[in-house]
Amino acid sequence: MPHPSDDPYQTWISQIRTSKKYREVDLPEETVRSLFEQEMPRHRNPKDALQAVREKLHNIVAPYLGDPDYTLMAKELEEAFADGDPQMVKFICAQILAAHASTRERMDILEEFYRRIFATIGRPARILDVACGLNPFAFPWMGLSNMVEYHAYDLHHPRVELINHYFRLQGLQPLARVQDVLVRPPEETAEVAFLFKEAHRIEQRQKGANLPLWQALKVRYILVSLPLESLSGKHNLMERQRHLVQQVTQGQPWHVSEMIFKNEIIFVVDKGYGA
Repeated sequence: MPHPSDDPYQTWISQIRTSKKYREVDLPEETVRSLFEQEMPRHRNPKDALQAVREKLHNIVAPYLGDPDYTLMAKELEEAFADGDPQMVKFICAQILAAHASTRERMDILEEFYRRIFATIGRPARILDVACGLNPFAFPWMGLSNMVEYHAYDLHHPRVELINHYFRLQGLQPLARVQDVLVRPPEETAEVAFLFKEAHRIEQRQKGANLPLWQALKVRYILVSLPLESLSGKHNLMERQRHLVQQVTQGQPWHVSEMIFKNEIIFVVDKGYGA
């Protein structure tokens, strides 16, 4: 195994980032490096550490959850906006949302989902969508004006490009960026942070990593959404998800309430920040 003395991980990092599996994703170097720094001390054999890094990356990028054809969707969005047909724009956004398991499961309750959220926390002027996935394409169902500052953070470069392409067409500021929120938490302030169906995967990546992220977020509310069933639909996860959030918030001066939907539960974490 290559092991340059000046940077013991650089060759491995380059191999992973340029591999067939991750080349198009264009993973941030900081993400892969953080995994090597985490896993190397845990394994006596560097090959075992490398395998552990690959396994964690597979869970982080989660190709098994699905992705749209980014080039095709960019073209279809352009055509829909050029036609000036809001319903067609909504249709294309729905197609994009349906390409990924985490947003597909929410499709039939989107309007209720955001109506209940904003009835609880108020209508935000700024949003931080943390590890956003495809969620920004739900904007047509949010009932918010184009004056909202919608910051979105994700590791997947083509996904972020499509989000910013959509934001520009929609008349929003292109505030999506490629950023590993565990390595560099968002510095922007906002009324609310969305953390949708990611907290359990964050724990899989690095046990205990949710707390420093939640502490770092400069927001009044964190909306922590978690699935109520396993991907197979065979296991109810309600108590597991409650336990996860209780473990993170234990000892913190935060108020936590719940909103239950058909397929997921939202923990409304009120940090009191800026209240």
